[in-house]
Amino acid sequence: MEQQKLPNSTLILVFGIISTVLGCCYGFGGLFGIIALILSPKAKRAYKENPEEYSDYGNVKIGIVLSIIGIVLALIFWGIMIWAIMTFGWETLQDQEKLREAMEQYQ
Repeated sequence: MEQQKLPNSTLILVFGIISTVLGCCYGFGGLFGIIALILSPKAKRAYKENPEEYSDYGNVKIGIVLSIIGIVLALIFWGIMIWAIMTFGWETLQDQEKLREAMEQYQ
């Protein structure tokens, strides 16, 4: 019997990769990570019901891990941004000279 691909396994992996990359860049990776985690239970359930029927469960596992990493990176990014806005103010973050002065005073 020929093994088939799990439903959405490649999509879960790709979203996990995108999540990790974008988690470092402006924190938007969390969205892709959440979508991948929402899609993963269906693939995991299908594999657990008939493991001999499917071939790429590793993609799903790697996608889940990368999605979690991407979500954590996005949360760290947004935490730092909220801290910076609360500490320095939005106007200070928009002006490089004011931000430099604020950073010197903060140290």
